[in-house]
Amino acid sequence: MKIAVLGAYQTKFGELWDKSLGDLIFEAGSGAIRDAQINKKKIQIAFIGNKLAGKLSDQNHLGALLAENLGINIPVVRIEAACASGGVAVAQSCMAIESGQFDYALVIGAEKMTDRLIDQVSSGLMSAAGNDEQQGGFSFVGLYALIARKYLQDFSASEKDLTLPAAKNHWHASFNPKAQFPFPVTVKQILASAVVADPLRLLECSPVSDGAAALVLANPRVASKNKTKNRVYITASSQASTSLSLSQRKSLTQINSSKLASQKAYQQAGLGPKDLSLLEVHDCFSIAEIIALEDLGIYQKGEGFIAERNGEVRLGGKRPVNLSGGLKACGHPVGATGVKQVVEIVDQLRDRAGKRQAKGLKVGLTHNLGGTGGTAVVHILQK
Repeated sequence: MKIAVLGAYQTKFGELWDKSLGDLIFEAGSGAIRDAQINKKKIQIAFIGNKLAGKLSDQNHLGALLAENLGINIPVVRIEAACASGGVAVAQSCMAIESGQFDYALVIGAEKMTDRLIDQVSSGLMSAAGNDEQQGGFSFVGLYALIARKYLQDFSASEKDLTLPAAKNHWHASFNPKAQFPFPVTVKQILASAVVADPLRLLECSPVSDGAAALVLANPRVASKNKTKNRVYITASSQASTSLSLSQRKSLTQINSSKLASQKAYQQAGLGPKDLSLLEVHDCFSIAEIIALEDLGIYQKGEGFIAERNGEVRLGGKRPVNLSGGLKACGHPVGATGVKQVVEIVDQLRDRAGKRQAKGLKVGLTHNLGGTGGTAVVHILQK
C-alpha cells in the first residue's frame, strides 16, 4: 500500500461555543485542501467520520452538509464506528483510492459535543457499549476503571503509574496551540483530583470536546505532479473488531482488536514495532495508553507503564507517544480523533510541529479505538 497524504489540517479543539458542526467541517476541509495546494474540483469522493451528530446536533445527513459547506458535488459517505469513526473514515478513503476508481479523496472527522447537557453526551457515548453494560448503569470511565483495576491486580504497577501518561500528554499539549488543554499538569495534581471511578481520577480522563480534522489523500501516480514538499505516505491501513462487551472477553488487560489490526498493519508496511519513530495512540483514559503500548507490540505485557516511568515515550525519548497531547490533553471530539492522529503524524514527519517537533523521524503509527476496543484502526505513515 502507498497512499499519498497531500494535505492535513486540524481545527482548535475545545469548547468552541461560536462554531457549529458545519463551521468545523468547513474549516477543516478547506484547510486540508489549501494545504494540499489543489483545486477542490479535483476531489472525487469524501468520507466523514462522526459519532454523535444525530443526537447532539440534530443532523444525521452529514454527507450533504459537507458538500453544501465546501461547495463540492461529489459522493460523500458518513462513517460511524464510535470513537474510531475518524480512523475508519481514513481507512475507507485509502480503500477507495486503492480500488483504482478514485485518485483524490477528502476525509474529515468532526464532532460538536459541548452544546448539550453532559447526561445527553454520556447517553450518546454509551450507545457504543454493550446492552448489558448500558443496562448495568456503566459509563465508559467505569468500564476502563475495571480494566485499570485488573491491570493493577495482575502487574506491579501502582496508581501513581496510571497517572504518568496523563502528565506526559499534558506536557506535550503545552507545546500545541490547538490543544484543548495547552498546559502542563503534574502527577501530584492528578493524584489530588477527584476519583471518578476507582482507580481513575478526573485528570486521567479525556474531556468532552468540539473539533475537526481533515486530510487530502491521493494515488501516488497523480500525487507525483503535486508541489507538496516532504511528502508523507500511508503505507498500511488496518481495521479489526472484537466483542462489544467486556464480559465477553478472555482478558480485561488486552484488547485483541488492537493486536490484530497492528499485526496486519506491520505486515502491510513490511515493518515491525522496532521501526516506529513515534505513535499517536488512543488514550481516552490513562490506562488505555499503557495497554495500547503493549497490544501494539512496543512493550511486553505488563511493561507498558515501565516505559512511562523511564521517560522513553516522552518528547526527546526513544519513541515519543502522543506528541499532540493525545485525547487527554489535546481533546477528544470523538469523530475527529482518528483523523487528528494522522494529521499529527503528518505534521511531525513534515517537520512542521513547532515546539513539540521530534527529531530523526521516519515512521509513525496511529491507533484509534471505538468503545472499549470493539473496533480498532491502525495506520502506518512514512516519509
